[in-house]
Amino acid sequence: MKDSEHKIDLLAIDDLSGNFSELIEWAIRIKNDDEALFDFKPLEGMTVGSIYEKPSTRTRVSFETGVSRLGGQPITLLAGDIQLGKSESIADTAAVLSRYMDCITYRCFGHEDVVELANNSSVPVINALSDLHHPCQAAADMMTIVENSEKMDGHVSWVGDGNNVLHDLLLGSAILGYDIKYATPEGLEPNDSVIARAKEIAVSTGSSIEGLNDPREAAKGAGVIYTDVFVSMGEEHMEGKMSSFEGFQVNEELASLANDGFLFMHCLPAHRGEEVTDAVIDSPNSVVFDQAENRMWAQMSILTLLCNETAWQTYWELR
Repeated sequence: MKDSEHKIDLLAIDDLSGNFSELIEWAIRIKNDDEALFDFKPLEGMTVGSIYEKPSTRTRVSFETGVSRLGGQPITLLAGDIQLGKSESIADTAAVLSRYMDCITYRCFGHEDVVELANNSSVPVINALSDLHHPCQAAADMMTIVENSEKMDGHVSWVGDGNNVLHDLLLGSAILGYDIKYATPEGLEPNDSVIARAKEIAVSTGSSIEGLNDPREAAKGAGVIYTDVFVSMGEEHMEGKMSSFEGFQVNEELASLANDGFLFMHCLPAHRGEEVTDAVIDSPNSVVFDQAENRMWAQMSILTLLCNETAWQTYWELR
């Protein structure tokens, strides 16, 4: 059985707050290091298993490709492939998979499930998405912002639902010291405990967090405008939710309130014509496909840190 005494789990992005800035810089460095793709294999001999309760494009491909580039063996486990939560408990599944694997990623519906998996696993567990948090997306998002920081002028603005992507964007922005204004419809604000955590971090980094219900106020003077689908996967049964987002579409009129050269961000997939227009998502301001690519690089940094911290530190010192 693997020693779990010093393992680190990533359930929300503030779990890595002490290493977050270095983690982002590490990802940017390896992204631009062609030689590392040939001679840096920190996951050699390791297996990373990825469990998916929800279908995925970016998460699955970015993890499988990233693990392979680092020299590891990715194994994808779809909901129908294993007995997780059916004929076998989450705790028992965690104990079994820990005997086979060196890291487990879990894309699930309920956040409590990934917490239970982590609590019963002797190897690191990475939250690949839950209803409360999406830390890997936040790592890619903040990496994209840092890559463009020299031309970015203004705060980070969120326009849309108070969802899991916003939760970790709040935490990530606070950790790196970026001001953020988020606009959500009344009654669809982000989780109070997450806001409290983000504000506590913001005090120490000097950033500001402001919650609004007016998307125009959030977009005014922004350096980033970020949106997401208004109705997330698994929420299709919530009749009437779409009607709450009248006026929240990121279109040319709303985008004109941001500063020149603002970044348009979206975690994808986008419902074009709903939360964003083609004119905005296809504009020169859009970095949505950079975000998608950066999922892989950011996750490679996370995987190396959690699975082989010595190699993570060595690469950081030598490259």
